[in-house]
Formats: sequence, C-alpha cells, structure tokens
Amino acid sequence: MIVLQISQTKNFMNTLLKGNDFDEFLLEEAVIKTGNSYTIDGHINKEFYGDLAVDEAPYDFSRWCDIKNVCFELIKGRHTPLGFKFVMHVKPEHTDALLSKNGSGLTSDQVAFLINIKFADGVTTITSASSIKTFSLDKSHEQIWDGAFKRFLSAHEIEFEEL
Repeated sequence: MIVLQISQTKNFMNTLLKGNDFDEFLLEEAVIKTGNSYTIDGHINKEFYGDLAVDEAPYDFSRWCDIKNVCFELIKGRHTPLGFKFVMHVKPEHTDALLSKNGSGLTSDQVAFLINIKFADGVTTITSASSIKTFSLDKSHEQIWDGAFKRFLSAHEIEFEEL
C-alpha cells in the first residue's frame, strides 16, 4: 500500500472526469460532498439485467466510463467540492495479466487491486491497496500493484509525490 499526493489537482480532475485514462477501472463507491452529499453504490444489481447480465453487466462493479459523467455533473460548478472519495478496482482480466506478467501464482479470484482517490482540504491523494482472500505472509502482490500503479500514473503524465 502506498499513498500518493497528486501535484496538480485541476489537471488530475480533468483526466479523471473528462479523459479516458481511468475508464478501465471499476467503481465500487463514490462519495461526493458539495452543497449536498451524494453516495453512489457501484455494485451492479445483476437481477436488473435478467438473462442479459453476463453481456450487459459482466463485472460486480460499475465501469468507471459508465459512471464518470454522473460524478462530473455532481462535482462541476462555481464552487470547489468540500470533498470526494472514489473507491475503484482493477478489472479481473487486468489483475490476472499483471500477476502473471510478474510471475505470481495468484489470480483475480484470490486478490483484488484497488485505488482510493480522496479529495479533502484542497489536497488530492490516491492510496493503492490490495485485498487478498486467503492468508499469506507473501506480500509480493502488493509490491506488484504499487509499482504498476505508479507506472500507470507516470505513463498518463499525472504528477505525484509519494507520502
């Protein structure tokens, strides 16, 4: 787990809400505090899709690309939001590819990679995290994800400082 402070919040917000750099992430939860507080539960209600759930809702969480416009509409305006938090997951197929590429024997059935994006008091931070379903003293999956996420930010020209 690492905590990164974003150097240029305005540029980052444009990338997050208007760009497509984060579109491959899945949204578990969004909490946005402006004049009101809004909470979005990103868990998919598969029963809504019936027999089409596998095609129309292949993941347990909403795709960021399908939800970001709603978040943008809640955040935009004359006033800076009081704060927000987004909890996002890496898609299982990307998790599997990353683990395999780095020689890990784990799969997305055993471990999930996440980021927590938080804005409070004018500061934006991103915390990388992993969730493992079995007990293990081996923490190499955390190092794999931390390194990959820093490379992701750098590749997308998002400036950060590790705290």
